[in-house]
Amino acid sequence: MITINPFSCFHLRAVPALDRWVRRFGRTSYALVVVLTYLLAATALGLAAAPALAAAARLFALAARLPPPLAWGLRGFALALGWFIFGLALLGVVALYNKLLPTRVRPYRGGYYTLQAVPWFLHNGLFYLVRFTFLPFATLTPQGVWFLRAMGMKIGRHAFINTEYISDPSLITIGDDAVVGGSVRIFAHYGGGGNLVIAPVVVGHRATLGLACCVMGDVVIGDDAVILPHSVLLPGSRVGPGETWGGVPARPMPREEMDRLKELTRGLCAPGQGSPRREGVE
Repeated sequence: MITINPFSCFHLRAVPALDRWVRRFGRTSYALVVVLTYLLAATALGLAAAPALAAAARLFALAARLPPPLAWGLRGFALALGWFIFGLALLGVVALYNKLLPTRVRPYRGGYYTLQAVPWFLHNGLFYLVRFTFLPFATLTPQGVWFLRAMGMKIGRHAFINTEYISDPSLITIGDDAVVGGSVRIFAHYGGGGNLVIAPVVVGHRATLGLACCVMGDVVIGDDAVILPHSVLLPGSRVGPGETWGGVPARPMPREEMDRLKELTRGLCAPGQGSPRREGVE
């Protein structure tokens, strides 16, 4: 099982004068970074749209020579095909941008308005271009797994990831044969008291994250552990190997309590009863 000191590897030599300016004029510097990110996003979207537009233009030209019913059908197909070409191209463009630009996220604790937070902001900004557009169509496909790995997410063999609700992929590790259920939320950051905390998330081998559970930054889940559906793992949670956690906030679930819940859900006992109802037993 991998263990991590979440703040041991943080190191960034910021330009002192520029960092002081960013801290002093936090709101202004934040607005500038947002505008620059929008411009960068526009170039990524434009590059991804280019092959889609080229394919659609060829099919529209062909449709112009067809009778109206067939022409409209071909135009509709061209638009739909263009969407998927755009989405697949966007996976590659964003992954390339993430590789070439200063997006190397490191564990961090401090203010939002610092140079150290810029790589985190840029990394997520690029990732969200795909997450909020095409990633739902790529989840559970080889292309989706490739993209997550290209963005820095460490994914073990035969891991099953059925969610697009991910942030900070470069700080997330998923072990071999792990299962991440539908609508699970995983993000390697949290905030409070005016500070931003960026800390890794590690999911062990053969661990299971149930439907729509939430895993926050600085969480380690051991091998063979189970997180029950809709549970919330708060920052600093350390789930031991083979343990079952559930609830909001999540806590360890004793075996006796889990057995009781299984009996209750299967109708073997009634609420408030201390032992299962078995046929022929008073």
